[in-house]
Amino acid sequence: MSAKLLEGGPIADKIMADVAAAVAALPADQRPTLAAVMAGSNPGARAYAKMQAKAAEQAGIAYELIEFPEDVTQSDLVDKILELNHNPRVTGIIQLMPVPEGINARALQNLIDPLKDVDGVTPAALGEVVRGNMNAAPCTAQSVMELVKASGLTLRGLECVMVGHSEIVGKPVALLLLEQLATVTVCHIGTSEAGMTESHTRGADLLIVAVGVKGLIKGDMIKPGAVVIDVGMNRVKDAEGKTRMVGDVVFEEAVEVASQITPVPGGVGPLTTAILVRNTLNAWKLQKGL
Repeated sequence: MSAKLLEGGPIADKIMADVAAAVAALPADQRPTLAAVMAGSNPGARAYAKMQAKAAEQAGIAYELIEFPEDVTQSDLVDKILELNHNPRVTGIIQLMPVPEGINARALQNLIDPLKDVDGVTPAALGEVVRGNMNAAPCTAQSVMELVKASGLTLRGLECVMVGHSEIVGKPVALLLLEQLATVTVCHIGTSEAGMTESHTRGADLLIVAVGVKGLIKGDMIKPGAVVIDVGMNRVKDAEGKTRMVGDVVFEEAVEVASQITPVPGGVGPLTTAILVRNTLNAWKLQKGL
């Protein structure tokens, strides 16, 4: 068996085209604005900001990157978030991660106006996810659900295993699967310590992995014919010293067992920024009462 590739690119292209068309129909002086706050100079955060800016430009959404030095104080960041909350020109706010040591990121995220939360990080967004509102979930969790939809699986009663229980993927994805009456098992470090991970993954018709550990899931841990969504993004160096990206699943083994599988890169990744701009447009509509 050689699995079909479940690629995020075509889905992202469709989302971007839909958002761009909707934004183009708006008066120029009413188009959405996305504000990103970056504390420090983490290369990953800067790379993500660059992707956000490119996607926003393609969609016709204004993008503002607000940068602070590594020694920024919590107070300075709090003041900026509150300022953006009260700025009627700003539609969406995102706090780029990671933040420098000593900065309480969760406190900053909790300050974001729920109507301007475009990455599903506020307590209000979590409450909406519990209620089954996918549009309130973090962008990565929404990306996973878009890929699940593209797979064609009927979730009702389906055995689904979520490996990882982070706030941006594992927990919200599990809740959204439950909303569609899937049978959901969440595996985490405690599951691994108990030696039970494999017994769960081998029974999964849908296996989603988001841990950040390369090669965590081997081919013999996957049920034949399962759909596998690999959210992991791990940088490794090859024999020539070149850096490449791999997931949490051993792709070369999994592709021979699964029926469908996301590649890394090219699976979840392309969708996250597309969904961020879609969320920004949705936030604009909510703020306008539409």
